[in-house]
This record gives sequence, C-alpha cells and structure tokens, in this order.
Amino acid sequence: MTVSHRFAPEQCPRLIVKIGSALLVDPDGAIRREWLTSVSADIAAAHLAGQQVVVVSSGAIALGARRLGLPKGGRASLEDAQAAAAVGQIALSQMWAELLAGCGLTAAQMLLTLDDLEDRRRYLNAASTLDRLLTLRTVPILNENDSVATAEIRFGDNDRLAARVAQAARAQGVLLLSDVDGLYTANPHRDPTARRLGEVVRIDARIRAMADGGSASGMGSGGMVSKIEAARIAQAAGAHLAIANGQVDHPIARFVDTGEGTVFVADPVRGGRKMWLAGRMTVRGAIEVDAGAAAALDKGASLLAAGAVMVSGRFDRGDVVEIRGPAGPIARGLAEYGADEALRIAGRRSADHAGILGYAPRAALVHRDQMVLLCR
Repeated sequence: MTVSHRFAPEQCPRLIVKIGSALLVDPDGAIRREWLTSVSADIAAAHLAGQQVVVVSSGAIALGARRLGLPKGGRASLEDAQAAAAVGQIALSQMWAELLAGCGLTAAQMLLTLDDLEDRRRYLNAASTLDRLLTLRTVPILNENDSVATAEIRFGDNDRLAARVAQAARAQGVLLLSDVDGLYTANPHRDPTARRLGEVVRIDARIRAMADGGSASGMGSGGMVSKIEAARIAQAAGAHLAIANGQVDHPIARFVDTGEGTVFVADPVRGGRKMWLAGRMTVRGAIEVDAGAAAALDKGASLLAAGAVMVSGRFDRGDVVEIRGPAGPIARGLAEYGADEALRIAGRRSADHAGILGYAPRAALVHRDQMVLLCR
C-alpha cells in the first residue's frame, strides 16, 4: 500500500486540489485544454466514487496578461497584476465550467482574500458556503481575488490558500499538483545525489532547510518554501498534504495509484477554533517567554504573566498573538489583555497584578483553551 492511499475516496471524503499556473497555462499564456480535460475527468471519477473535490486554480494573471499584452506575465507591477487577474479570471472560470459540464458536473466560483480567512466571522461564512456547495455536489473553483488584493492582504501563493481552504472545508487531504514531484533532500537540479522524501511526519528545521524558494517555471508565485508552509497549515488542520507531479495527464488518478510524491502526514484533529488559530498567517503582536514558561506551555499550561519577558506589537484583548520561546515561535492564542496592559504586568507575579492594573486581574495572558501549540 502506498502513502497515497490516504487520498483515496474512502479515506479522504473531501479533497482539495491545487493547480499551479505553470501546469494550467503554457509559456505563451494559453490554457492547456487537453491536460485540463484529463484533470476534469479525474475529478468526475472521484465524484463517482463519492469524493467531494475543491479546486484551487491559479492561472488568472497569466491568462489575462496574454489577452492584455502585458509584459512579464502581468507581474511588472501590482496594477498590471490586478488588471490581468480581472480579465483572466473570466476566461479561467469559463474553461472550468465548460470542461466540468462535459463530465456532468457543475462548477462554482469563489474568490477569496487573506482577510476572508483571517477574520473569524468571515472565515465561518466562507466555510459555510463551501460546505453547502459541496453538499450540492458542485465543484467549487477557488482562487485568490488578485484584482483587489494588495501586498498587505495577500496569501501570496495558492499553496497556502489551498491549505487554509482545507481547514475551512474540513477536508482530509490537500494535493498540490506542481512542476516538481515532491520534496527532495536538496535541489535535484543542482545536486544529482538528492533523493525525494516519500513521507514527512514532522516539519522541523531539517525539513525547512531542504526547501528552495524559487518557482521553477518563473510563472507562479510559490516555491518549495510556500509548499512546506502550506503543509504546516494543513497538518495543523488534520489534513494530509501531498506534493505531486502535475505535468502528466490524469495527474490526480496517477498520484493515488502510484504514490509518487511527498506526503506530509496530518496531526491529530483539533477543535475548530484551534485549527483556525494554527492556520492563521497574520498575528497582531508577540509575547516572548522564558524557558520555564515555554516548557510549561508544552505541557498544556496557560501563559502566565510571570513567564513573559517581552511584549511587542499593537493588539487588544481577543486579538491573535504569537508566543515565542528562546528557540522561536511555539504557540498562538487569543490575548486576554491589550498590549499596554500585558507590557505592564510582564514578568510580574499574579499577586502583584491588581495593584499594577487597578482592577481584579484575569487568570492568564493567554489561556490554554484559547491557545494552540505550533509544530517545531
């Protein structure tokens, strides 16, 4: 049995498939229709076997740049990218709708920005829409809303978007189809001794060091660094994530049959709020803690003010903050105090808090029920 059995319909009732620009669009900016037809056939076969599929599809900017005659694939400036996305998204959606209809399936479109999944209420709304679309047996086609997104509110690549969508959809698997066929111990184009990893259980410093930030095609916005970050988000959401070769026909079926790729194994499933916290890409501030507090958090304790050594950022009570130990980030959680108050009581014993703040203090800076530990 291959590692890819985790992505078969019986093990993975909901699957997120991400398709990169270099696979969907040829170097001249035209849709690779025959290849996309084979992908649509794979999706139809998955549906017939009882699997619900969501597609995160890149390609809008590349398609729009060709139609508008923009240089550098539409990425010469933010304005060019936004205009290209607006034009290209129509063509992309039309193609998906046509090819899926030919397989007896109905396509739906959702365009998301980072804020749609970082804001808790909007995240729940997106999750509800996705769930309803899937129960209606449609194939949601998702993309980042590049026509309005700016540098400050962008996912930056569809790898991480796919992982966050998996979280919102409560999917069991994410398949990143790419122009690379997995994670290698070194860049295989530069090191002939590099070998592909079949399975990764824990993303640590050794795994991160294997990543190469470049996009092989020069067309997409991601690289192996973004794929590993996507894997971290997916794992925290209880979803397996695979990186597999998408340059062949019927790439979904081929991966499930052969297992050729790299599978990042999911962590145990957390509650909904903790999954959302673990998957967030933005935080409002940070609290640095000493080694003793870091060890206590690792055992499931709340963060007490006595263990805090530094507070940074501008955050209010209820905002998401990152907790950092001597070795780096260790957790995220909802702050019980605003930044100014947290700074005043940092490093002080609980018995001192009432005198410092002038009111009865809360039990912790970040309570364990509102905190999630990060993989390290």
